[in-house]
Amino acid sequence: MSDGNYNRNLLPYRDYQSGVRAGRATMRTRAMEKLRELLEKTDLSEEQQAEMLREFHAALK
Repeated sequence: MSDGNYNRNLLPYRDYQSGVRAGRATMRTRAMEKLRELLEKTDLSEEQQAEMLREFHAALK
């Protein structure tokens, strides 16, 4: 006989919060990839591109 809490044990722990974190991480990754693509199209040196990527990554945190 079920006591009403049967399905609670089948759910992942804190699934909503982990989903939000996963979504944020995915968006950060996509933003970094897009910025990297855009910087490759510019005439900046590789050092300048790397510095811009580091600054952008620091701003995302």
